[in-house]
Amino acid sequence: MTNPLTATTLDNWGFRTEHPLVIAGPCSAEGEEQMLSTVREIVANTNGKVQMIRAGVWKPRTRPNSFEGVGEIGLPWVKNAGREVGLPVCIEIASPEHVYAALKNEIDVLWIGARTTVSPFAVQEIAESLKGVDIPVMIKNPVNPDLELWIGALERIHAVGIIKLTAVHRGFSSYQKTMYRNPPMWELPIELRRRHPDIPIIVDPSHIGGTRDLIYTLAQQGLDMGFEGLMIETHINPDKAWSDAKQQVTPERLGEILTTLIVRQPKNSIDALADLNELRSRVDRIDDYIIELMCERMGISEEIGSFKNEHQLTLHQSERWAQIVKRALAKGTTGGLTEEFILKLFQQIHNESIRHQEKVIAK
Repeated sequence: MTNPLTATTLDNWGFRTEHPLVIAGPCSAEGEEQMLSTVREIVANTNGKVQMIRAGVWKPRTRPNSFEGVGEIGLPWVKNAGREVGLPVCIEIASPEHVYAALKNEIDVLWIGARTTVSPFAVQEIAESLKGVDIPVMIKNPVNPDLELWIGALERIHAVGIIKLTAVHRGFSSYQKTMYRNPPMWELPIELRRRHPDIPIIVDPSHIGGTRDLIYTLAQQGLDMGFEGLMIETHINPDKAWSDAKQQVTPERLGEILTTLIVRQPKNSIDALADLNELRSRVDRIDDYIIELMCERMGISEEIGSFKNEHQLTLHQSERWAQIVKRALAKGTTGGLTEEFILKLFQQIHNESIRHQEKVIAK
C-alpha cells in the first residue's frame, strides 16, 4: 500500500467510549414505539455500560421474501430513540443512497455489513459517497473467511479520508455444521490485529453464535483477546422480533451479561508485568527452538527427496504419512493437545516437507 492504513482510537471518536465500547439495540427497527421502549430499557438495565445504539433499517437477507427492513422511514425512529437517552446511533448501509439518507437524518455512525464487504465494487461506491464526510465507519468482516477482502474494504474507506475506522468481527460462513451460526475463526481477527494494530476491533457475538445462549461466552472470549468492544443485538421482546429472533436478548439479560463480563486490563503493576515478560521470554525461547527444529526437519526432507529421486520413489508415501499422524496423535493428545490442532499442524508440516522435496527434484 502506498498509504498505510491508520485509524483514530475509539477515544477520539468524540463519544463516551469507556472500555469496552458496547453497542446494543435491535436487529431491525420495526416501529417507533419498539425502538423507544427497547432503548429506554437498555439504558435502564445497563448502568451506563452501553455507549451506542444500533438498529437496521435496510436488511440484506440471504433469501428473497424475508423481512428486509422498513427502509428510510425508520431512520428518524432510530435517531430519536438515541436522542432521548443521549446516545449516538449507528445503522448498516449498503449503497450510496443509504449513505445520503443516513447523513440527512444525522445518523452518527455507519457500518458496512458482511454481505456488502464481499463486493469491492459495492464498497468502492460507498467510499466515493463518503468523500469529504467526517463520520465513523465500522466494517464487518465478509461472510467468507477472506482477510484480504476485509482489509481491502477498510483500505477503500480509508482512502477517501475516513480515519474513524473500526473492524467488526461477526464470524464467517461455513459449510460444516458447527455450534455457531458463523464460526468465529479467531485467527482471522487476530491476524488483522497483528497487521494493523491501530484498527479497533469490535466483536459481534450475536451473529457469531446465532443463539442468545452463546452470547455471554463469545463476548467474554472477545474481551479476553483484547478486542475493544461488543455489538449485542437487544430487543424489548426478542421472541417476537421480525428478524434474527433467536440471537437477540432482552435489555434485562443484556444488563446481566455486561455485569458478569470480566474486563481484563492490558497492563497491571510493574511487578506483574515483569512476571508476564518472563513467561513470554520462555515462550519466545520455545518458539525459537521450534523454528530451528523445523529448519532441521526440512533439511532432512530435502535429503529424503534426493533419495526418492535417485530410487524413483513417489514423493507421497501414504503408509509413512499414516504412521506420522498416528504417532503425533498418540503423543499430542496425551499432552493435552486437541486432535484438530495436531492434524492441522502436521498437515502444514507435511505440505512444507513435500515442497522441499520437490525443490530438490527440480534441480
